[in-house]
Amino acid sequence: QVQLVESGGGLVQAGGSLRLSCAASGRTVNSYAMAWFRQAPGKEREFVAAISWNGGITSYSDSVKGRVTISRADAKNTVYLQMNSLKPEDTAVYYCAARIYYSSRYASDYGYWGQGTQVTVSS
Repeated sequence: QVQLVESGGGLVQAGGSLRLSCAASGRTVNSYAMAWFRQAPGKEREFVAAISWNGGITSYSDSVKGRVTISRADAKNTVYLQMNSLKPEDTAVYYCAARIYYSSRYASDYGYWGQGTQVTVSS
């Protein structure tokens, strides 16, 4: 079993930056692909970014590409999401997810989830 705990969310002005962290426990995640999803009120959960088990492949949604960077530090069993140039439409609860080996853009492919961290971007 893998337990995931997100942190780093908060309130930020438009144009600002945040770095989200996802700390894994239970087992090492160096064989797991990791991803970030987000869910705004009244909307479905949507893909944000993903990174393969070895960090060699990253993917991003079109809505965040160029503003967001996903990275992993397996020695710390942690995945990060650096978000820059934040916009009010980035406001959502951000979730970390894990699945074995290969990343996916589909939430249904992930078996492990954190509880989420709120990101609020004011205009």
